[in-house]
Amino acid sequence: MKKTINVNKTASVPYSQGTIHNGTLYVSGQLPVDPVTGELCTGNITEQTQAVMKNIAAIVEAAGAKMEDILKCTVLLTDMADFAQMNEAYLAYFPADPPARICYQVSALPRGANIEIDAIVAV
Repeated sequence: MKKTINVNKTASVPYSQGTIHNGTLYVSGQLPVDPVTGELCTGNITEQTQAVMKNIAAIVEAAGAKMEDILKCTVLLTDMADFAQMNEAYLAYFPADPPARICYQVSALPRGANIEIDAIVAV
């Protein structure tokens, strides 16, 4: 049985922010969007990464899990030159045993964002 998780009510998108099936939460790609205003974070990559990770954390917590339960993330960056700063901000959310991860550079992301991250989580 599938269960959907939606915590950001400002998002007007045709998908669920998270879907749980058979004990696994699949978190849709999160942009650096303020969940209250719906505005895109236009700060540096560190601030954008923090905004994305806060959005992921809210979905993970709404599903009854913790950040430590994240098994794998996919990071999309529009500029691989941002990798070091993104990595530093990202790792602050995983002080021990970070999840498996892959990172790609892409030509563009929705809304002109510079970063998007999704996650697979054990629930």
